[in-house]
Amino acid sequence: MYSFSTCWNSARHTDGRAMLREIRELGFDYAELSHGIRLSLLPGIFEAVNAGEIRISTVHNFCPLPVGIDKPSPNLYEFSSDRDRDRQLAVKHTLNTLDFARRVGAPLVVLHFGSMDLKDYTGKLTELLGRGEKGSPKFLKLVAEASAAREAKKKKFYDRSRDTLRELYGEAKARGLKFGIEIREAVEELPVESDFKTLLEEFPAPTVGYWHDVGHAQIKADLGFIDHAKFLAERADRLAGFHIHDVKFPARDHFPPGGGDVDFAALQPSVKPEHIKVFELSPKVPLDSVQRSVAHLKRIWGEE
Repeated sequence: MYSFSTCWNSARHTDGRAMLREIRELGFDYAELSHGIRLSLLPGIFEAVNAGEIRISTVHNFCPLPVGIDKPSPNLYEFSSDRDRDRQLAVKHTLNTLDFARRVGAPLVVLHFGSMDLKDYTGKLTELLGRGEKGSPKFLKLVAEASAAREAKKKKFYDRSRDTLRELYGEAKARGLKFGIEIREAVEELPVESDFKTLLEEFPAPTVGYWHDVGHAQIKADLGFIDHAKFLAERADRLAGFHIHDVKFPARDHFPPGGGDVDFAALQPSVKPEHIKVFELSPKVPLDSVQRSVAHLKRIWGEE
């Protein structure tokens, strides 16, 4: 199943039905409602869904946006926060997202899992990449330092995120919905790559799965933390779906497929027709580039 995210067009629409109609006119039967859906867009969204104009593949937490927030804010309240109030609000708004997903018929909610209080290793490594120092002793030393810092500090943040997910797991299961835990691009964000295995063992399928963001994984690979295709293949048995976008070196993402450095052919063996495959493109991508990139990706991954 291919789908298309409203992150491309939600900001420039005031009518949710028109927003979804634009995606339908691109040739998509499914749309993802991303984390920039304002409350004012809901009436039109319900109209479009109820009329059968389009189906909703996925909803990205938090969706709709909390009252008073008018810009994409998926990390507004983090599962890993050391503030009880923030974690309570994360639970509250994730429950709202679950209820919204059920109302629009989406089977899965994409989640961010949280972050750690570390210095900005991502920024420092990206700066070195931009200076052509990938693989240099300085770069490799910083990768090793970042890896050690994450392992030393992650437990309390990871435990809070896991406890928050445990609180929400039963709520999703009771609603017949799934969570997809997304790989993030920043070194400081959770889960640490090696922790996906134990996390997915603790929270069984089908309620919790792995969500592979192609752009984020490519950035993690460029930063020296994973082998992209291998990482995906090792999690294929729990893979729920993809966010599809390309990356221009260093660490600039949400470009149309074919416009960057991602080797989509290398990922293709892990792609199955049953996976939810969502194009997640920048609002700056023009219509003709969207159309070319969709055709490009389908030539590599197949039509289904």
